[in-house]
Amino acid sequence: MSPDLVTLLCTVRDCRQPLASDERSYACWRGHSFDIARAGYVNLLQPQERRSKNPGDSAEAVAARRRFLDRGFADPLRARIVELVAPLAPKSILDSGCGEGYYLGALASATGAESHGIDISTAAIEAAAKRYRDCMWIVGNADRFLPYEEHSFDVVLSITGRMNVEELHRVVAPTGTMFVAVSAPEDLSELRGVANRDRVQRTIETFAQRFEFVEQTRVSTVVELDDESARDILVATYRPRDASARQVTLALDVLRFTPRSLSPSAV
Repeated sequence: MSPDLVTLLCTVRDCRQPLASDERSYACWRGHSFDIARAGYVNLLQPQERRSKNPGDSAEAVAARRRFLDRGFADPLRARIVELVAPLAPKSILDSGCGEGYYLGALASATGAESHGIDISTAAIEAAAKRYRDCMWIVGNADRFLPYEEHSFDVVLSITGRMNVEELHRVVAPTGTMFVAVSAPEDLSELRGVANRDRVQRTIETFAQRFEFVEQTRVSTVVELDDESARDILVATYRPRDASARQVTLALDVLRFTPRSLSPSAV
């Protein structure tokens, strides 16, 4: 899908000029060019933004997570996020740290919005692009720079991902909405134990300078796992231990924010 409402920006050094597309690539007026992969995504990740040869989720972790999700275990969580976002009738959505596209694909289908996902894992973005062809998928380092023009999105999501507050604030529309989902304390507690502290207050404090907290929703479901599913969730979440539990809780705390206006001194 080619962007319409949203303009991509060049990621070469400090270029940050608009990218225009043809059938095979995106390029800025300075001559920096990025090919469109056969699966339909664009890799904007620069060599200096990599900490390893293949950053982000490995192909093994992506495949394990996709198998786990395809069995429907997280469908109630995804349905609730769609219920929260769809009434806003957004025209543009960004999922920062989108993984294999599980949430954004559903949101695009439910809202018809121009939907963009960015993740540092090429394996995750390739899986997303092959399945959800109505979305625009970018390989990039969202921790450093979100390659979109200011105020591009009516809705921005960060679902159990890293939180670059300044960049998230820059790309969300002044009247837009930010949804941040963190793992609730009881998430996968049967496999890893109950979390020592709740992440909600820390997340609210992290976003306080740029966003106003509106509301919190907790979404949870209990699922019965077979051996293969238990192994997959361990691989997908990097938990190198035996999966002794067969009944596990999946739980997210979903926080809703609205952007604060930047003061003149902060601009």
